[in-house]
Amino acid sequence: MGPFAFVVFLFAIGFWEQVHGSKCDLHKGKWVYDASYPLYNSTNCHFIQQEFNCQRNGRPDHLYQNYRWQPTSCKLPRFNGEDFLRRFRGKRIMFVGDSLSSNQWQSLTCLLHTAVPRSNYTLQRVGGLSTFSFPAYGVSIMFSRNAFLVDFVNIEKYGRVLKLNSIGSGQLWKGVDVLIFDTWHWWLHTARKQPWDYVQENNIIHKDMNRMVAYEKALRTWAKWVNLNINPAKTKVFFQGVSPDHMDSRDWADPTAKTCRGETHPMLSTDYPGGPHPAQVVLNKVMRSVSKPVHLLDITGLSQLRKDGHPSAFGRGDRRDTDCTHWCLPGVPDTWNELLFAALIQS
Repeated sequence: MGPFAFVVFLFAIGFWEQVHGSKCDLHKGKWVYDASYPLYNSTNCHFIQQEFNCQRNGRPDHLYQNYRWQPTSCKLPRFNGEDFLRRFRGKRIMFVGDSLSSNQWQSLTCLLHTAVPRSNYTLQRVGGLSTFSFPAYGVSIMFSRNAFLVDFVNIEKYGRVLKLNSIGSGQLWKGVDVLIFDTWHWWLHTARKQPWDYVQENNIIHKDMNRMVAYEKALRTWAKWVNLNINPAKTKVFFQGVSPDHMDSRDWADPTAKTCRGETHPMLSTDYPGGPHPAQVVLNKVMRSVSKPVHLLDITGLSQLRKDGHPSAFGRGDRRDTDCTHWCLPGVPDTWNELLFAALIQS
């Protein structure tokens, strides 16, 4: 065994000991202050979208960047970008979902670029597909914008139709080495923000449908696609989980606030007063129906505790809007990627 191989072996042993306890659940724990965080400086990643770059948009506080997720029964290893690139040399990793998926994709690209700042990268956008590549490693980190996972089409007679029982874009997903799926954010939009005119279930077209019912039906269509099309020997599949918003302070039992606007500290407890997210309950139920191996990142509970992590008034720079849905970078999505890295290593 050469010196480099021995170092990798020791790292693997240490990693295994950190994340494998008799009762280790990386998703249960609390946020702790850690001065060694954040994992990168956003000024070194000029490709981060403006709406995620809160410091550039004038956010005056910095403390929200200095929290680390600490599982109760074990330790979540710090993200190691060089090791990530070595392990996935020649591989393609694709995020499929909405803007919260993009949030995590942008976090991962910055984590990796920060780890190898002298390594060239390319960033290409063709239609709804963005590809961030590290040619020296042959690694491509992709983002496919697909808010519902199921088909969303224009039909002349009806207009915009959400088809709950079909996935036509799945051809793009086949053969990818790692897939990370996400959908939730757009399912509850109504009135002018509602993205569809009709919802189609099999051959029946509805003007609308109970959103949680529609969400579950779409997830079951996705689960069926995974069962029929994924070869676990070739492709590892993850579901991001449900990213929570903080639009109503009653969810975290603070009568002095209204939304996430002005929040500068996380909740340091282990439990969220608002309880389980209803969409996560649906997702958990559907995940049990997937026969192929799919790993749930389960980001919901730990993200619920981060009412301070959103762009708030600093998502665009004009400070007129309040974004309590997306996340500042550096920030909470970096932890999602630490969980992803841990899960990839374990698998």
